[in-house]
Amino acid sequence: MQSVDFSPSLRAADLTARVKDFIDTEIAPAEEGYHRDLAEARRTGDPWQPLPLIEELKTKARERGLWNLFLPHEHAGAYAARFGTDGGEGLTNLDYAPIAELTGRSAIAPLVLNCNAPDTGNMEVLLRYGTEAQRKEWLEPLLDGRIRSAFTMTEPDVASSDATNMEATAVVDGDEVLINGRKWWSTGVGHPDCTIFVFMGLTDPDADRHHRHSMVLVPRDTPGVKIERLLNTMGVYDEPLGHGEVSFTDVRVPLTNVISGPGEAFAIAQGRLGPGRVHHCMRLIGLAEMSLELACKRGLARTAFGKPLANLGGNRERIADARIAINMARLLVLDAAWKLDVGGPINALSEVSQIKVAVPAMAQQVIDFAMQIHGGGGLSDDFPLSGAWTAARALRLADGPDEVHRGVVARLELGRYGASR
Repeated sequence: MQSVDFSPSLRAADLTARVKDFIDTEIAPAEEGYHRDLAEARRTGDPWQPLPLIEELKTKARERGLWNLFLPHEHAGAYAARFGTDGGEGLTNLDYAPIAELTGRSAIAPLVLNCNAPDTGNMEVLLRYGTEAQRKEWLEPLLDGRIRSAFTMTEPDVASSDATNMEATAVVDGDEVLINGRKWWSTGVGHPDCTIFVFMGLTDPDADRHHRHSMVLVPRDTPGVKIERLLNTMGVYDEPLGHGEVSFTDVRVPLTNVISGPGEAFAIAQGRLGPGRVHHCMRLIGLAEMSLELACKRGLARTAFGKPLANLGGNRERIADARIAINMARLLVLDAAWKLDVGGPINALSEVSQIKVAVPAMAQQVIDFAMQIHGGGGLSDDFPLSGAWTAARALRLADGPDEVHRGVVARLELGRYGASR
């Protein structure tokens, strides 16, 4: 059995320390003002326009070589050197994990470092599966931070937890692809710089279930593409990225916009989603750490019935349970990241599904405790906890609901004992 080593490389350790310093000295001091300005824009202006502060922080991040840190070790190549990743190469999943955790403590850090979803996943798709022409036209401006992107898969009229249900179509018609259908929960479509969609649609209904669908690059300004509405999550629109419902009516794009080839969508998704789920889960661990930190400070600073809140109502035990749960979850994610690195997505199917179930549930529980100890303030925008709880709750659905991932884990576990699929 291969020995497990979660130690980061020297370069990754250095980058992690520098990211922490940048978040502590540049992002954290600016974050309160950012949220205040965003709230004011919601009341009086256009909250979908990026605030100047974000662009200023992006410039500082690039100057420090802290840009596009998500780039995978095996695929970054010259792109890392050209587009700001310090050292001119990418990171393994294991090396990137602690950086993702640090960025998860902040609502804006992933955007500032050009490491935010869904752009990271879309960029990885183009890196791994795109043609040179596709990379030139769309990947390079994404890496440069000049444009944003969206991934359009989920549909309002079918149970999209089973992706083979998708009804939207991407039909090959000569040297073009004809696209029709409606998508929703397409994250990023609200951003004014979102110019390219990765569309997943049905191409060949007669093929086997995992070769029926294709991924196609659809520019936002293509005739027939319409943003029908932006959706709120627990009452919040998540500006400036947002989640939208998008209709595609007789949309035509060149056949060269198909990624990898017709019918290859599921193979692409298999390669895309594993690392993305590690990123999501490590950011959630950072969110849980931030929430526990706020809970401990609040518990020691506030007094009720003659005692600090930390000494009331079993709160010490809850603090201990939160610390144990966070540490357990972190080790589970590092294990998944390591297995992705040494054996690829197939080697880590169960582990990736395990973290996708365990980490959002853990984060939701820790954040809920932090909200409780903050009293009414924990429900307000005066603290980042309500937004953190919403993010954790949403991730129990995004990239596959808990039930689907539990099914994967159970199938693989029972398969060891001879059970059929």
